[in-house]
Amino acid sequence: MMAQYIEIKAANPDCLLFYRMGDFYELFFEDAAIAARALGITLTRRGKHEGQDIPMAGVPVVSADDYLRKLIERGHRVAVCEQIEDPAEAKKRGGKSVVKRDVVRLVTPGTITEETLLEPGRANFLMALSRLGGAGAGASFALAWADLSTGAFKVRQSEPGRLLTDILAVEPSEIVVPDAVFHDASLAEPLARLGALARPEPAVLFDGATAEERLCRFYGVATLAGFGDFSRAELSAAAGLLAYLGKTQKAARPALQRPERVEEGAVLLIDPATRTSLELTRSVGGGRAGSLLATIDRTLTGPGARLLATRLAAPLTAPAAIARRQASVRAFVEDPDLRRALRTSLKSVPDIERSLSRLSLDRGGPRDLKAVLSSLLAAREIAGRLGGELPGELADARDDLAALPAALEAHLSGRLADDVPLLKRDGGFVRDGAIPALDEARALRDRSRRVIADLQGRYAEETGVRSLKIKHNNVLGYFVEIAETHAPALQADGEGRTRFFHRQTMANCMRYSTDALAELESRIAGAAAEALALELSAYGAMSDRVVAEAEPLRAAAHALAVLDVSAALAELAVAENWSRPEVDDSLSFRIEGGRHPVVEAALKSHAGPAFVANDCDLSPPAGTKKPEAGAIWLLTGPNMGGKSTFLRQNALIAVLAQIGAYVPAAQARLGVVDRLFSRVGASDDLAEGRSTFMVEMVETAAILHQAGPRTLVILDEIGRGTSTYDGLSIAFAAVEHLHETNRCRALFATHFHEMTALSARLSRLRNATMRVKEWEGEVIFLHEVKAGVADRSYGIQVAKLAGLPPAVVERARHVLAELERASEGGGKRTAFIDDLPLFTAAARKAEPPKPAADPVRDALAALAPDEMSPREALEALYRLKGLAPGS
Repeated sequence: MMAQYIEIKAANPDCLLFYRMGDFYELFFEDAAIAARALGITLTRRGKHEGQDIPMAGVPVVSADDYLRKLIERGHRVAVCEQIEDPAEAKKRGGKSVVKRDVVRLVTPGTITEETLLEPGRANFLMALSRLGGAGAGASFALAWADLSTGAFKVRQSEPGRLLTDILAVEPSEIVVPDAVFHDASLAEPLARLGALARPEPAVLFDGATAEERLCRFYGVATLAGFGDFSRAELSAAAGLLAYLGKTQKAARPALQRPERVEEGAVLLIDPATRTSLELTRSVGGGRAGSLLATIDRTLTGPGARLLATRLAAPLTAPAAIARRQASVRAFVEDPDLRRALRTSLKSVPDIERSLSRLSLDRGGPRDLKAVLSSLLAAREIAGRLGGELPGELADARDDLAALPAALEAHLSGRLADDVPLLKRDGGFVRDGAIPALDEARALRDRSRRVIADLQGRYAEETGVRSLKIKHNNVLGYFVEIAETHAPALQADGEGRTRFFHRQTMANCMRYSTDALAELESRIAGAAAEALALELSAYGAMSDRVVAEAEPLRAAAHALAVLDVSAALAELAVAENWSRPEVDDSLSFRIEGGRHPVVEAALKSHAGPAFVANDCDLSPPAGTKKPEAGAIWLLTGPNMGGKSTFLRQNALIAVLAQIGAYVPAAQARLGVVDRLFSRVGASDDLAEGRSTFMVEMVETAAILHQAGPRTLVILDEIGRGTSTYDGLSIAFAAVEHLHETNRCRALFATHFHEMTALSARLSRLRNATMRVKEWEGEVIFLHEVKAGVADRSYGIQVAKLAGLPPAVVERARHVLAELERASEGGGKRTAFIDDLPLFTAAARKAEPPKPAADPVRDALAALAPDEMSPREALEALYRLKGLAPGS
């Protein structure tokens, strides 16, 4: 056996080998040590190899999915090795023959299909990267990605400078790359950013010369002409992905959709830094909570949640396509009764996409068949609700639901029981009366079981042992079990008494058998085996019929997802008072009463104050005959005033508008944005040796090189990570470049108040500021945006709010006053520091805060009791009472 294990392991050296032995998957040698550490299971020993003990660890087959999930999460790949012949066949070859085993699949992050290992609302994409034309400037790149759990399959062109943006827009779980590309120094930076997601594979998998032929063979067609027009690089990537699936899935053939090409310019490009900054699908902490997706997701089905996430990751750029989605949302906004009825029906719809995928890979079970049947029934009901005239997207969805095969629904309804088990090997999932032969086998099996119950009663009465039980296991079959103290009762001889044969002695009981029990066991086993065989045959027939109808079933699944997303976005719009934006081909960007969706939701959940809505208008100046560029707002104001929130909310409104959703604003008109850049917040990259300022400059450089007239840019405090004059100079030059060269729409927040003078020189630049109010030395943030310029940043007041020691705050006020005085006098700002004693700040004693004015205390101190008459004293007492708070 160990020779067989070593041979199979040698063929899969980069995987942990799950080696099937009975009811366990066993791991040996280094695999066992790795699994024991990762899973927290016991590491034992079994036999010897080359004189050394063999480490061994194992996991039960029934709970293998849980262990697989933990190993995949820790970055391991697992080869699942199963018995591929019956042990009885092995015995025919000789008593010591080993049962044949082989790897039936490789489990990797991008090829998971098990329901327990997947997030219901998140797609699980496997991606392939291909390059044709060598490593030179003329090389062409392409990406192909597929979700094995749903069958989705897409391809697109890419280029070196955009690879990371295109890859992270998909959020793949695993990326396969030709080994030559993987080790190419020119691509080291983007591949390093991907980390363990990317893995090298032999270049032959991506062979462009045979790519089209391999794709034709997979889909069983003579030509790909009916699939669309693909570049050679796209075909190479698609063929490489299919080759990797063949390598990992072995004999199983995934039911993938025909590859769909993502056209150049069809979606809004959002670079990785911007995705992180805006927290579109994940918060900065890496979780889903706190992200835009978590805030807007009110879908009720797995396919609906995945479709919403896909749309949010790739907003559209075609106004007509956006309007088509908006019309679907509007239909449900305007018909609340239909919306509520539809959402009630959707609550019971299973995840038909993933059930269909598991059935096609022969990893499904009776519950997947039941999920398909439930979806068919729900789809028919929903299609019936969608009567009358509907917008184009909803009408198409209704047609796809109506086109579902009624014969398949009838077949499954007539075969499947109301309650079905998880595993097909458990049987009991075929309805009584569906198959006459199965009914007969079940009747024989069930009658035999009643005979066993009668036999147990007879044996107990005959022996006088009331605790006697007839039990069963896979080793002994049926046997009689009694306590050891009752053994003499079964061993006594006598005429007419049943003869009991001793089978096994346990720690506290004895086990026996009889001739009648052995004969009965044979009959039961035969009947049960026949019944199970008939059910498995029926399961195979039902599964084949479902897989044969994959295309209409997938179309219906997508239709249900579209309905779910449209109704969910309508529910969100009505509940949160969002409006339908106007999206067109202009350069307009006018938002009235805009709000940050995530911050507003957080305030509501904590019963906080109402979010302060603000306007934003980056449209070209009024009166321009031929608008060629939008406006730039230069935003000044205090820390904690809400500048960063204002910047982000306008970017998020643009994203929401272009996925076809309503937006958190009173009114909005947006010209399509083709690229979105956000540089908000501070971060470093110590692993790459980059300081916070260096990261800021790299991201700013990318914006200045790539932004165009249709781009939306939001920049926050560029230049803050270096000296004042250096930072001011960089920020000054960056704004000029955005205005004159990029000519994009932009929001630029800064604390360099000197920059506001640019509004006199740059025609499309406008100054705006965050309103604040001072009251008795304290600052109150109003979070309102108005035209104008801030005169100060109120940094010291914010430091006080943050809890800095009073001595530090007072010292800061003193230094600020000196700096401002030196600046006004035209002298060197730091000249006054030369006159201060060394360590002055450290030597200063913290002065207790001055007590606030107290009119009662002041009035009391002014009294002279010895000089007052009784009447004067009484009047003074009344005056003090009048001055007291709450009087």
